[in-house]
Amino acid sequence: MELWDIYDADKKPTGRTMRRNDFCLAEGEYHLTVLGVVARRDGRFLITKRVRTKAWAPGWWEVSGGAAMAGEESLDAVRREVKEETGLDVTGWDGGYLFTYHRENPGEGDNYFVDVYRFIGDFTEEELQLQQAETDGYRLATAEEIRELAKQGIFLHYDSIKEAFSLS
Repeated sequence: MELWDIYDADKKPTGRTMRRNDFCLAEGEYHLTVLGVVARRDGRFLITKRVRTKAWAPGWWEVSGGAAMAGEESLDAVRREVKEETGLDVTGWDGGYLFTYHRENPGEGDNYFVDVYRFIGDFTEEELQLQQAETDGYRLATAEEIRELAKQGIFLHYDSIKEAFSLS
């Protein structure tokens, strides 16, 4: 059974946990998720397409991410998620933590913080090993191509993370 830590409004652990997707959080309580933007030095970003069997946003484009497990540090969680979903080990790559945002879902029990990271490194397409249960393909896209996908309404979290696609 996968457990997630519960955080307070200041993003401090409360010492309590919740079961994965058992959205029982009260007002002012959060769980932690992470997103890892993977960039190549040529200015392209690795994005993946969600499998069509996903209940939420099937077929949409996204960057790697997911929930931090109980006791797991944010950086360890994002490295794990990127590795699980793409096969890339971003340990030692340039970049790192960029910013945090949060979502409030009143009455749903699903409030969460999102720690956003960007990792910049050299990798080839042959190194990619996509997680079949999660992804239905990938693209190496420019920031403009990602912006266009967002305009079409098929790129997850874009408005919250768009600054992560600027390498300047």
